Amino acid sequence: MLSFHVMAVAVFLSGAVIGSFLNVCIYRLPAEQSVITPRSRCMTCGTEVCWFDNIPIVSWLLLKGRCRACGTGFSIRYPLVELLTALIALLLFFRFSLSVTFFVYFLFTAALIVITFIDLDHQIIPDEISIPGIGFGFMASFFLPEPGWISSLLGIIAGWSSLAIVFYFYLWLTGREGMGGGDAKLLAMLGSFLGLKAVPFIIFFSSLAGTFVGLSIMVLQGKGRHYAIPFGPYLALGAVTYIFYGPLLISWYLHLGK
Repeated sequence: MLSFHVMAVAVFLSGAVIGSFLNVCIYRLPAEQSVITPRSRCMTCGTEVCWFDNIPIVSWLLLKGRCRACGTGFSIRYPLVELLTALIALLLFFRFSLSVTFFVYFLFTAALIVITFIDLDHQIIPDEISIPGIGFGFMASFFLPEPGWISSLLGIIAGWSSLAIVFYFYLWLTGREGMGGGDAKLLAMLGSFLGLKAVPFIIFFSSLAGTFVGLSIMVLQGKGRHYAIPFGPYLALGAVTYIFYGPLLISWYLHLGK
């Protein structure tokens, strides 16, 4: 039987490899391109990236972030996404070991990584991820210890309706779209995986984090009060925080007044 440390290393390396694929999804999904073919290539000279130049994290460091053929610089985001995916995989392994919960939550957080960076780049949340994710999260609830299918179903309803009401009320009040409709679908997806109890936590946490970052950007960069801030990354951050610390933070908050 493999030792814990060997399995941890294998999980980290596998996470980095999957992170490399997530980079492809982040770039190609908004462009409506296949995430399977063609092979990765330099966007400047068109040269296909050889397998030995496509080793997660390592190749970027060895090539100093540049294309071997033309020397064009590659974004540091590529190794960062690979590292982020590997670290999340490792943390989930420490939390859940190699269980069904681990594999479900890893797929879930991998989807959130793709959503986060697409929303940061394009201010859209792809329906190709969030809508199937709702169904997958609900189906997974029948096989996981928590949250259970009833809580998952209620989480879907509460997640979508809570942000949809805000979206349509703001649109009616101002004549402008504030929070995008994709955010409501994303929160429904989060509710399907994490259940009803997670929805208020995610809304509160993401609103707090988004407000703090938004105000900081406005002050530091002199942006106006109508500066658009993608909300998807903060919802994703709230969901990941809930996976690891949600029940503990909720318990701490409820005992503050006692």
